[in-house]
Amino acid sequence: MAVGSKELRPAELDTFENERLVDELKKAKEELFNLRFQSATGQLESHGRLRAVKRDIARIYTVIRERELGIRATPAPVEAPAKATRKSKKAETPAETAEAADTTAEEKK
Repeated sequence: MAVGSKELRPAELDTFENERLVDELKKAKEELFNLRFQSATGQLESHGRLRAVKRDIARIYTVIRERELGIRATPAPVEAPAKATRKSKKAETPAETAEAADTTAEEKK
């Protein structure tokens, strides 16, 4: 049985950008600090959460290090598709189509 948060599965960590991994690491470290503080004051109800957060931190560090070494691929940045302001095919006249083909042929040369 895997222990840890369901959001930080290794397969999902692969899809995160490096900045997001650093943010998740920061959140996990803050949570670990708060859990340790609760444990010291006797207010901690779920001791298993300490172990889960430590493992999440270790997973994040592993993914970051594997990316540095080139073992694990960094995800390609996802760009929003630009809206095309093209005329519809039906609206083009045969002369416009021929001009577009000529300019394309010239650009390839």
